[in-house]
Amino acid sequence: MKEKKVVLITGGGKGIGYGIARAFANEGYDLVITGRTEDTLNQAKVQLETEFSISVLALVADGSKEEEVKRVITAIKSQYGVLHTLINNAQASKSGKLLVEHSKADFDLAVQTGLYGTFFYMREAFPLLKESRGNVINFASGAGLFGKPGQASYAAAKEGIRGLSRVAATEWGPYGIGVNVICPLAMTESLENWKQAYPELYAKTIKDIPMKRFADPETDIGAMCVFLSSEKAGYLTGETITIQGGSGLRP
Repeated sequence: MKEKKVVLITGGGKGIGYGIARAFANEGYDLVITGRTEDTLNQAKVQLETEFSISVLALVADGSKEEEVKRVITAIKSQYGVLHTLINNAQASKSGKLLVEHSKADFDLAVQTGLYGTFFYMREAFPLLKESRGNVINFASGAGLFGKPGQASYAAAKEGIRGLSRVAATEWGPYGIGVNVICPLAMTESLENWKQAYPELYAKTIKDIPMKRFADPETDIGAMCVFLSSEKAGYLTGETITIQGGSGLRP
């Protein structure tokens, strides 16, 4: 009998996180999805369990709060006893504000939810990942890679995540844990709103993408996450993968 695998996706109730959840569900993984809105998580849970006949553990949790992260890991141990993949997708920020317009609270929001959230989940999940020889997939952004204007705190948090991931790849490699980073540009509801608010910037952005489209959360980004969680990924670790319009590039 094929071993049942479990993936934890932060921010898994909507947007990119939900697309990733669907990709793993389609492969038969059981899911743990976290977020800050109970209704959103419960709706995602019902849809995923009904459509894919898998188990979904939906947990309200804020990754910036250490004790809430610890409760998530405790719940995973209780329900499943194993964890094969951790995906740190959740992030909040004050995007659109110039650097000089940022307050400390604005900067803290990005760092606490993104960098600290990723750190807390990685640290707490390590014993389970060590046991399963599992994988960590963290999410960074082209905002940091390319210095996007209006993304100061977001870019800073995301670049911190890339540095944290490199160190983890070095430290955790001997335990058989793969650590990779994805920098996605995906079509989601929030991106659609951004497109409507900033049509000229959207046009410039899409022009610079060779395939002239944004990536799909499920079939592009989710599929890449499934691949990185599989044995096929082999020794691919410590890499940064940029996904735009369905093309996976390792700079």
